Formats: sequence, C-alpha cells, structure tokens
Amino acid sequence: MARNLDARVLVVGHRGMVGSAIVRRLSGLGYTNVLTLGREDLDLIDQSAVRAYFQSHEIDQVYLAAAKVGGIHANNVYPADFIYDNLMIQANVIEAAHRANVQKLLFLGSSCIYPKHASQPMVEDALLTGTLEPTNEPYAIAKIAGIKLCESYNRQHDRDYRSVMPTNLYGPNDNYHPDNSHVIPALLRRFHDAVAQQLEEVVIWGSGNPMREFLHVDDMAAASVHVMELDALNYQANTQPMLSHINVGTGVDCSIRELAETIAKVTGYQGSLRFDASKPDGTLRKLMDVSRLRSLGWEASISLEKGLSDAYRWFVDNRLSVRD
Repeated sequence: MARNLDARVLVVGHRGMVGSAIVRRLSGLGYTNVLTLGREDLDLIDQSAVRAYFQSHEIDQVYLAAAKVGGIHANNVYPADFIYDNLMIQANVIEAAHRANVQKLLFLGSSCIYPKHASQPMVEDALLTGTLEPTNEPYAIAKIAGIKLCESYNRQHDRDYRSVMPTNLYGPNDNYHPDNSHVIPALLRRFHDAVAQQLEEVVIWGSGNPMREFLHVDDMAAASVHVMELDALNYQANTQPMLSHINVGTGVDCSIRELAETIAKVTGYQGSLRFDASKPDGTLRKLMDVSRLRSLGWEASISLEKGLSDAYRWFVDNRLSVRD
C-alpha cells in the first residue's frame, strides 16, 4: 500500500458528513496538503469554473464526496434537482480532474444503486440487473453514472479513478432535520427529546422487524482512504474494468427494533417503546456484501453501540445548531 503524505489531496464536499470524516482521517494519518473548498469558493455546477479551479491548482488526488442528498420526501418533491445537480457535479469534477492530469480519484456513491429487489446480501454484480427503488431513482441513476464515468475514463484515458458504495452512514455532522433526516439521527433526536420531556412512551413507525446495516462515518472514511491508497495492480486484480466499484459496510445488520433499543440505552431513555405496525416497514432487508473489500484488506472496526454513543455526543454538543 503506497502512501504519499506530501500529495496534494482535494476533498470535494468537505463540509458534509463523509467529506469531513475523510479530512479528519487524512489529517490523522499525517497528510500535510489537504485542500478543501466550499460552495462559496466554487459552484460545482459551473463547468467552466470547475475546470479553471483544477487548472490553477496542482492536485494529485481527489475524493469526490460532494452530492445533493436528501430523504424520501426531498427525492419525491425535487427529482429533477437530484438527477441534474448530481450528474453535473460528477461530470464537471471528473472531467476537470482528467483535463488537469489528475491520475487518482475516488468517487463516493450509495447503496441505492442496486435494484429494489436485489438478492441479499447485495453483491457488486447486482448493478444494472433490475428496477431501482422508485422513490430515489433519479439520485441512484446519477450515482450509477458516476461509477461509469470513472470506469470510462480509466478505459479510454488510462486513469486510476475508483468508486466506493457505502451502506447507511451515521456519525458526526449528520443531518438531524426533523423532516429530512434518516433513521439514526431521527431516532437519536426523538429519544433525546423524550428524555428531556420525561415521556413514558416513544412510538416508532413500523413493526420493528426490517433489517438494516449501519456504518459509522469514520469507518467509511478509513475505508475510502484504504481503497485510494491500494496499489493499482491489487485494485485491478480484485475488480473488473466495467464492474470496478466496491461495497463498503459492516456486513452485519440489525433489526429496527434492536436499533431503537440500543439508541434508548445510549440516550438514557428508560420508558417503553411502541412499534406502530400500521405504518409501512419498507424493504425487509438491505445488507451489503463486503467480501470484495475484505479481500482487499479492510474491515469495519466501530461497533454499533460505540458508534451511536459517538454520534449522540456530537448531537448533544451541537444540538443548538441542528434544531432547525
């Protein structure tokens, strides 16, 4: 595994949950030239501006963690925004990196690239084998396009552009919006409020039976840097030119009931839990096959309870800034 601590590394999307974790990981490993830029510095939708930025900065590696993201409601209401913005961000950054002769790039996708009814656990080979989940299809299509952009530049221009697909992520800098957050931040906030209000019962949508996989964002960052630093021959030996993406997860899932019980423990909630089975459960299971990543020498190390405790501490420390 090669590690050049003097490399000029650009993290695109450094203020997001994943991007900020990658910056922490790189800094912790001793990288001394980590570049970041915010929306006020560069509009990633503006192709000419993105190209100009890359031409004016000497960059060796790019972590492409920027994306327009949101929950089911946002995906349903703004499908055009989700597909257009993400397609443009990816295309502009990847093309600009190529034009500036950046040889190494890591694209971060999502497990939603897989078909709605993919066999469990989901293997990389399941890509493009079935119909996507309709609620986030535009976002998923954009992420699939990002994978294929990387593969196409590798095939035509001999670049070393790689892709990683994470499972459900959580941790510091997560989105705690009351309407648009995902299950872990939503439950952490709900249980926190239940403790503060001394509620005797917390109601949770669904039966509690669906199984989900969760990965702490610091593990995601560690996996991302690991994949970026892999020797090219090792990476190519474990992937295929037109099926090169790598799943990132724990390979272990838990029920929503088990998740809620763990969050109750982490937040100190001692009341009762009631699962409202009249509400939809969604997909019964969504688990990533991570054997490809394990064969490349990486496994997750942060347990769910430890990770939830870390996420909850961050929420408590920052709750005033995430109230709205």
